[in-house]
Order: sequence, then C-alpha cells, then structure tokens
Amino acid sequence: MKALANEIAKNLVLGGIGFLTILDDQVITEEDLGSQFFISELHVGMNRATAAVAQVRTLNPRVALTVDTESILLKPPEFYSMFDMIIATDLDLTSLSTINASCRFVSKPFYAAGSHGFYGFIFADLITHDYVIEREKSNVPTQLKPETVTRRIIATNTKKENGKHIEMVTKREVYWPINLANTSPLQPEHISSQRRKMQVPPLLTCLRALWEFQNLSGRALPTHSHQDLQLFTTLATEKHKELQLPSETLRSEFLRSFLQNVGSEIAPVTAFLGGQLAQDVINVLGQREQPIQNFLLFDSEDSKGPVYALHPIFPPLNEPIAA
Repeated sequence: MKALANEIAKNLVLGGIGFLTILDDQVITEEDLGSQFFISELHVGMNRATAAVAQVRTLNPRVALTVDTESILLKPPEFYSMFDMIIATDLDLTSLSTINASCRFVSKPFYAAGSHGFYGFIFADLITHDYVIEREKSNVPTQLKPETVTRRIIATNTKKENGKHIEMVTKREVYWPINLANTSPLQPEHISSQRRKMQVPPLLTCLRALWEFQNLSGRALPTHSHQDLQLFTTLATEKHKELQLPSETLRSEFLRSFLQNVGSEIAPVTAFLGGQLAQDVINVLGQREQPIQNFLLFDSEDSKGPVYALHPIFPPLNEPIAA
C-alpha cells in the first residue's frame, strides 16, 4: 500500500466502487511518509494496509473495505475468484506474473502498475473484454469485422436519443499475460520507419532491463555499485536491440536518470498513474469506452503517456491462420 496504491484506492473509493480489499504484508517505514497521504509518523512499524484503511474509509463510508495482511504470493488461485478485478502495484515481474497467472486461472481481469520517480507504467490483462461505444449513426452500415489484431466489432444496435439516431457498437478486445507482453516485439506500425522508431520512449527498454536485472540478481533494485550499473547498462542495450530501436534513443542521460529514480515515489506521478488506472477500471466494470491495450508508459519529464499493444505477432488480418 505505497503511494501508487494509495492513489488507486482513493479514486476507486471516491468513484463509488462497492467493495475493496486492501492487501499488503509489509510494514510502514519512515521512507513511506514522504509521499503516502493515508499514514503519519504514528503509523511507523504498523502494517501498511491496516494503517491506511481508516483514512480510506472516511472518503466514502458506503464502500465495504476489507484488510488482508498475508503475503499475496501465499494466495492460491481460488483466492482471486471472489473479486471482480485484481490490481497489483510496485512488485517485481516474477510476482506480477504469478498473480497474473492465478487471475487467468479463475478468469479474472488483472492490472499491474509501478512507479519509479519521474517514470511509471500501467499494464492490463483483461483476458477477453467486451465494451460498448456510442456514436451518432452513420449512413454507412457498420460491419462486424476485425479492426486490429486485438480488437473486433462483434455487434451493433441503435437507439433514438434527443431526436438523433445513436449507434451502440460492441467491441471485443483480446489480451495476453504480462510475461508474454514483456517478451513480445513492438508492433509493425511502431517500427515501420526511422521516425516512428525514434518516437518509442526508452522507458520501455529500461523497464524490461529492470525486470531482467531482478530475475538475474534476485534483488528488487540495482545499487549504485559499478557491477550493478554495468549489468543494467548491458541489459538495457540488449533489450533496446531486441525491440529493434535505434541506439541513439537510448542515451546515457536517460539511463542515468532512470537509475536515479528507480524505487522512489513522486506524488504527481503516482497521482497521474492512479487516476488513469482507476478510471480504466471503472470503465471496464461498466463495459464502456476503450480500455488500455495493454502497456501505458508514463514519462513525467516529457508529460507523455503513450500506450503500446505488446503481444505475440500474428498474421495480418486479411491472411488466414493455418490449421
């Protein structure tokens, strides 16, 4: 229940969500006091979820709140079946992948998010998600067909509203788990030209390098030792090449900035990420609007939050899939 989770919980509770379970097995340290608004110095040494729940409850007493202080990694897949949505924040890739797999086992949508100072990400695996877009009806009939590799139109309906004919278009998005998304290439539209390659933020590379560092070292974050810096730089260079991105976009200045920020929390960044994620969750539960598909990357220094659909490569939409 760090700063990002605080923001997500705040927005969901203020948005009127019916039930919310806050799970965290960690205790509050003095470092947590700088960016987490549900706690104070009096809570140092207490469990994060237990300390925060009283303040969360004051935001909307009608929301039913539950606290769980057991490690999330001890939970069996059946644990997740009681929830409509699972959100995991500020965990390593192994933990996120384990939770994601359990959610898929019981067919529950999953979000992951993390913040590192000026930088952050949101990931969504909604498995298969249907939603409705409303728009003024056109003279051209809407065809039931794929729009992208991940999205297709599956139904249409019409209604009359304020004298206008409104078309309700039902679309279906298909998702992949985080372990596959993390190893998937950028889609052709992002690497079809040098100009488009230059627009892909190096934050994607650095996140993949960080997760690989965690896997190889068994540690959550790199230190400022020469050995860790060398390993991270090597991993970032490799990941950048795997993504087929030009070497000049992975500048030493950005690597230095990312490493200086990794593991830290900055309130405006967590506020943006928490607001975006909570809004997406509310839209998904209401089956309205296009959800995140599937990686949102946020760089507050550039004030940009592009979304990339990272998934295994499939044949073009007009080519049949071999049996």
